[in-house]
Amino acid sequence: MPSTTDFIPAKYSHSIESGNFQWTSPSNIALVKYWGKKEKHPSLKGELAEQIPANPSVSFTLNNCKTITKLAFAKKDTSSLDCARDGTFSATDSGFSFDFLFEGKPKEDFKPKIQQFFERVEKYLPFLKDYHFTIDTQNTFPHSSGIASSASGMAALAMNLMSLEKVLNPKMTEEYFYQKASFLARLGSGSACRSVKGDVVVWGNHSTIKGSSDLFGVEFPNAIHENFKNFQDTILLVDKGEKQVSSSIGHNLMTGHPFAEKRFEQAHENLDKLIAVFASGNLDEFITIVESEALTLHSMMMTSIPYFILMKPNTLQIINAIWKYRNETKIPVCFTLDAGANVHVLYPENVKEIVLQFIKDELVGYCQNGHYICDEIGMGSSKI
Repeated sequence: MPSTTDFIPAKYSHSIESGNFQWTSPSNIALVKYWGKKEKHPSLKGELAEQIPANPSVSFTLNNCKTITKLAFAKKDTSSLDCARDGTFSATDSGFSFDFLFEGKPKEDFKPKIQQFFERVEKYLPFLKDYHFTIDTQNTFPHSSGIASSASGMAALAMNLMSLEKVLNPKMTEEYFYQKASFLARLGSGSACRSVKGDVVVWGNHSTIKGSSDLFGVEFPNAIHENFKNFQDTILLVDKGEKQVSSSIGHNLMTGHPFAEKRFEQAHENLDKLIAVFASGNLDEFITIVESEALTLHSMMMTSIPYFILMKPNTLQIINAIWKYRNETKIPVCFTLDAGANVHVLYPENVKEIVLQFIKDELVGYCQNGHYICDEIGMGSSKI
């Protein structure tokens, strides 16, 4: 079983004074949902179990919904470490020195999340306090609207940091590079570990999936039928505003939840079913599993204490319209949801034109300002 100690580096053989990297990382949409975290984990040997999933998940990696992040870095002048750069989150505050820009403008309210991430990963990236970083990031989709912007954002940052470590340790293998990037991304946002590499990604230990781990995501190793190649995902933006409840709070509410253990068992069972479905190409069974998972996710939210509802009236209108359309036409189109009101409409590429026409004719009216995003399966992060 992989351990966190596998990602603590030995002394670096090389050095670099300054430079920059740029990576783009996609969002992902879970088919079997991650909801709930473990408090303890055998590989951590008494350490705090940060971002360890209570059940395994599997996701489609998206292609168009992505974060583009440029990381510039420069060695700090050790003689001036006691002097703050600008009076905000800088060397004097914690030893970490960074500026954060979102769409080219300073974004102070994002900084605490980056600060927390650096604190979590420092022992795995011991060079962090040696540099001042400028993180310049932008999304191709609305932030904080249920399209997993934290997943793509943290994945992109992890890829950039690993590029820097690769310079410091040129002998690093490609396999280790991506595995550690996924491991680091997970510590920023759990689902971010599924946005690093691959079109179908599994996160969480599962007995029948070789190489699966709670510590990082892995490319789905089994057969995938042609039916699922280049699968389409049209995202209907029912509500582009901030989520009512953060995912972190929602995950924590699974601790002591009356239905938690049964839910975790169900996730394992559904992942087993999907292994067979991916191999056979059975779209009907795929639809049943994926829609059930989406509704179960929201039922967990509605039955926690405190309870909450993230779906909107138009979310339900869209779901009912999809069911009616599928029953009448027998076209294999279905929905899934993240922890928000927006609806991901999933369908094979060979019915793309007819489903898009259905979406334009019957579903767009339920979207905020008529906005929707056409996406499809992608392959993960890429260096620019």
